[in-house]
Amino acid sequence: MELSAILARRAFLSRASGGVGAIALGSLAGATKAPAAALDPAIWPGAIKAFHVPPKAKRVIWLYMAGGMSHLDTFDNKPRLAELNGQPMPESFTKGQQIAQLQGQSLKCFAPQHAFQRFGQSGQEISAVFPEISARIADRIAIVRSMHTEAINHDPAHTFMNTGSMISGRPAAGSWLWYGLGSDAHDLPGFVVMVSTGKFGQSQPIASRQWHSGLLPSRFQGVEFRSKGDPVLYVAPPAGTPLARQRDIVNAVAQLDNLRGELVGDPEIAARLAQYELAFKMQSSVPDLVDLSDESQSTFDLYGTKGGDGSFAANCLLARRLAERGVRFIQLYHRDWDHHGGVKDQIKGSASEVDRGAAALIEDLARRGMLDETLVVFGTEFGRTPMAQGNGRDHHMKAFSIWLAGGGIKGGITYGATDELGYGVVENPVTVHDLHATLLHLLGIDHTTLTIRAQGRNFRLTDVHGHVIHDLIA
Repeated sequence: MELSAILARRAFLSRASGGVGAIALGSLAGATKAPAAALDPAIWPGAIKAFHVPPKAKRVIWLYMAGGMSHLDTFDNKPRLAELNGQPMPESFTKGQQIAQLQGQSLKCFAPQHAFQRFGQSGQEISAVFPEISARIADRIAIVRSMHTEAINHDPAHTFMNTGSMISGRPAAGSWLWYGLGSDAHDLPGFVVMVSTGKFGQSQPIASRQWHSGLLPSRFQGVEFRSKGDPVLYVAPPAGTPLARQRDIVNAVAQLDNLRGELVGDPEIAARLAQYELAFKMQSSVPDLVDLSDESQSTFDLYGTKGGDGSFAANCLLARRLAERGVRFIQLYHRDWDHHGGVKDQIKGSASEVDRGAAALIEDLARRGMLDETLVVFGTEFGRTPMAQGNGRDHHMKAFSIWLAGGGIKGGITYGATDELGYGVVENPVTVHDLHATLLHLLGIDHTTLTIRAQGRNFRLTDVHGHVIHDLIA
């Protein structure tokens, strides 16, 4: 859909509503999205008016292990690498290959640092660093061992994983989904981000451009919620200013913005109007979101936290509450996975910070009947080398592992494979674009159709690439 069409529709609706631009939210029930009756400038119905394929999921929760989680110590066991520990890395694997900080150095094999076992009825092979995931949800997850990427350094790899391009300025996946489908949350952003920081490894700087709307209108940008204290700064009404008074202010600003919008035709004016309206609504919705008094002690025991402590587990609990309230895309970063040294202890520590929260989230969604309609992704931006970097591992783009659960995913399967040393993919390779295409497909979208016209050509999340991995879909 072209921006000119969006602008024309917004201009019409803003005039028709007498000063407060409005668009109705579509329902996700059925093959088409019927418009709601009420008009509200904070509600976007989605650019897609009918699903391209029957949707299996309504929302996404992306658990992002920032820093480059080692596949060789978590989800991709390599006994042969253990046998060759300390010996020279066979040149047949590395000759002519792009390597990060180990370029030009003597390369030696570095064994997996933790034992692997098989778990569940499916026999999923998982490292001992994830005892909760292994024991509690092994049969619910699909492990993909054949991911690879185009970026070998963190920031471009994050950008590529989030936007499908290493060039900054493209819309994030969450922005695409919010734009394409709208959101069921009328008083919260359709795309929410939270960041937790652990005590192990080098903490990754996560820039806000990783959840930017890019070429899309700015109303689709992700909103970062803080992990401690007030999730959103200044969301509480100023002292002595009742909500009714603020409502008057928002209405007055809306009228002025509409007059300006009719004059200059700037689409960002309509976006700003929607953001004002959403911010006003969040003054009520955010305090309710973080008030955990309605949560049971069994839920706190499940996650191992009572929330509000800044931990990954606390963010997982809040993610479930956001999902219940209709937020379309929820992304939790844990920036603790960059292990250039001390990988044995460091990766055990990083895994301990996310293991219980991730398993609890899957179990909690399942017991509430939400897992089938929630796609959960547990992933990272790239893997780590089978070659030693001292007692750590270097960046590696040729192979890494992720897992998915819920939302139409087959549980208890392993997809794809790497070679005997875990250096490269040898079976069922999966690109970042393939992952994005599959994600969109599960939410009812043909990835080749969700486009926006900008800078003289059509843009989409998968660019000119991507194939749906049907073998992962139930």
